[in-house]
Amino acid sequence: MPKVGFFDRRVIRQFLEYISAISTALSLFLIFVDIPDGAKILLGVIFVLGLVIGYITLWVHSSTLENIDLDIEGSTVTIKTGDIFKESGFKAIAFNEYFDTLVDNKVISDESLNGIFINKFFSSSVQVLDDHISSYNFEEGDVVCDNVERKYGKSRRYSIGTVCVYGEYILAAFSKFDDSNRAMLTMPEFLEFLIKFWDKVNKVYAQKNVSVPIFGSGITRIKEHRNISDEELLKIMLWTFRISEMRFKYPAKLTIVIHESKINQINLLDIKSAKNGI
Repeated sequence: MPKVGFFDRRVIRQFLEYISAISTALSLFLIFVDIPDGAKILLGVIFVLGLVIGYITLWVHSSTLENIDLDIEGSTVTIKTGDIFKESGFKAIAFNEYFDTLVDNKVISDESLNGIFINKFFSSSVQVLDDHISSYNFEEGDVVCDNVERKYGKSRRYSIGTVCVYGEYILAAFSKFDDSNRAMLTMPEFLEFLIKFWDKVNKVYAQKNVSVPIFGSGITRIKEHRNISDEELLKIMLWTFRISEMRFKYPAKLTIVIHESKINQINLLDIKSAKNGI
């Protein structure tokens, strides 16, 4: 089903702008060129057909947008489909609050971005990543406590929004785990994560590009908002980015990468048409 209605006012408005420009150009052209009477009807029909085809083309393009650029408080934000691992600069990977690395489909799913990252780069050397995390110079307050009663995974718990830089990757403590190792957050915790995450990124990005996924679009559950859509999560991310102090200095930018399987659920025209993307 198309994400944009055929007679969407934004498509019509943009189409009318194109018609205005075309009409002005034709008016100037016809000042100097006479069209034979016998050809006027044929050219008129061709012109109308061209307008119909042009409108349909514009509607299809608007309904299938997969890449937009926004200016949010002076920072360039690109929203696109693609593979986050192929992006330049820093790439954010969401971990749980323990920075677990056990991909066993109980603690970490091998289909999650977290699991794919670990299996892709540390399939035979996960201890290297564990050692890096355990020796990382976290800021005061990032480490919450040691949960020695935890049966699976690590015991050291970090506050959500805590980041650990590993090469070109920004590992972020995102989800909380319940007693059944199910990843979940409340909406206030989700907002808390984003505000803290943008603040942390502001300190470590070193004027490089930063790419992030849509946080919460995977298996993480938002309590009391289980039916929240990826588009709504994306809008929340953009809103928290706008109200944060995070600003990318040119030419560095923020890229939000959408998995190709999710793009049909997101109306980028809505986001592009709204002020600052929200």
